[in-house]
Amino acid sequence: MMNNDYLIFGAPFIEQDEIEEVLRTFSSGWIGTGPRVERFEDDFKLYKKACTAVAVSSCSAALHLSLLASELKPGDEVIVPAMTFCATVNAIIHSGVTPVLADVDPRTMNIDPKNIQDKITKKTKAILLVHFAGRPCKMDEIMDIANQHKLLVIEDCAHAIESEYKGKHCGTFGDFGCFSFYVTKNITTGEGGMVVCKDEEKSLNIKTMALHGLSKDAWSRFSDRGYKHYSLTVAGFKYNMTDIQAAMGIQQLKKIKIFGERRQEIWNQYNEAFSELPVTLPAELDSDIKHAFHLFTLLIDKKRTGISRDDFLGAMHSRNIGTGVHYLSIPEHPYYQEKFGWQPEDFPSAMKIGRETVSLPLSAKLTNANVKSVIQTVHEILDR
Repeated sequence: MMNNDYLIFGAPFIEQDEIEEVLRTFSSGWIGTGPRVERFEDDFKLYKKACTAVAVSSCSAALHLSLLASELKPGDEVIVPAMTFCATVNAIIHSGVTPVLADVDPRTMNIDPKNIQDKITKKTKAILLVHFAGRPCKMDEIMDIANQHKLLVIEDCAHAIESEYKGKHCGTFGDFGCFSFYVTKNITTGEGGMVVCKDEEKSLNIKTMALHGLSKDAWSRFSDRGYKHYSLTVAGFKYNMTDIQAAMGIQQLKKIKIFGERRQEIWNQYNEAFSELPVTLPAELDSDIKHAFHLFTLLIDKKRTGISRDDFLGAMHSRNIGTGVHYLSIPEHPYYQEKFGWQPEDFPSAMKIGRETVSLPLSAKLTNANVKSVIQTVHEILDR
C-alpha cells in the first residue's frame, strides 16, 4: 500500500482560531513577551490547578530552570530514568550536578520506583521523573521515597499535559512540573514550555532567570505606561516565551479536551487492530490514572516478527508514513558512555525498549482515512 501524500509524524492540528489569535497579536504591535504570555500562564495554571505557572521557551528550559531554582550544588546527584529524551539528562548536566540513571519498568516504560531506591546515596538530592508517553508514573511510591529521603521531585511532563494520577494532575505532585508545547505535543506553540511550582518564591526566581535575570515584569518597560528602568538580579538566560507563541497556546488549550478525545479514539483503534499481531502493545491502562495518549508505541522483536525495528521504520517510510523512535536508551549514546561510563546492558529494560520501540502517527489532525492507512500498512508489513 502506498499513500499519495507523506503522512507526517506528529503533525499539529492548527485551526482558524489559532491563526486569528496570532494575527491579532501582530496587529497589537506586541509580539515579544507580554500580555498574551501572562494570559497563557494564567489559563494553564487554572487548567492544572497549580499554584504558579511560568511560560518559557521549551521544556528543556523549564527543566534547567527548575534544577537551578532547586539550588543544588556540584557533587549533588539527581536520579533520572534511562529511557527518556536526552534533554532530560542534559538539563541536569547543564545545572552542574550529576545524573544517576535508574532503569524503567519494562511494561509501563516509566521509571521503576524500586530502582530509584537502589540508586539513592548520601549525595542524592532529587528525582527527575518522566511520565513517559503520557502514562503517569507511580506517584504514591515515588513521593513516599522522596519524603523518606527528603528529596526534591521534578516531573518531566513533556508527554503528560492531560495526565492525572488518582485524580490529581501530573506536574503538581513534586516541587516542579515541566511541560512541552513542541510541535509534536498534544497542544503546541511551535516551540515553548511551562513550569508549575508549589513555591511562589522559586517561581518568581524562575521567571527572573528566564528573562536574562531582569527584575519582575521587565517586559513592560516598553509599554504604553512609559519606559521603566530595570535591574539585573541574577545572571539569567534567554528562555522567555513570546506573545506569538502564547497566542497559539491560548487557543490550543481551549481544545485540549477535544484533542484528547480524538487521540484516545485513535489509540483504541490501534490497540484493537494490532491485538493479534506478534508485537508488544502499550500496557493496559490502570483505573486510577488518566493517560494523555501522547505516544502509541509498538515493540518490534525481530525473533517474533521476522523484521527488525529499523527495517520496519524503513518499510513504513517507503510507504509514505512517518514514524518516531522514543527513544534510544540514554546509555546507547556515545557522549554519555564516554562521560559517565554508562553501558546499555546495565539498564536492560531501557535497552530492550530503546532497540525495539516504534511510535506510530497519533495526532488529533489524523483523519479516519489516515488511521485506516496506518493500520493497513502495519498489517501489510508484519503479515509478510
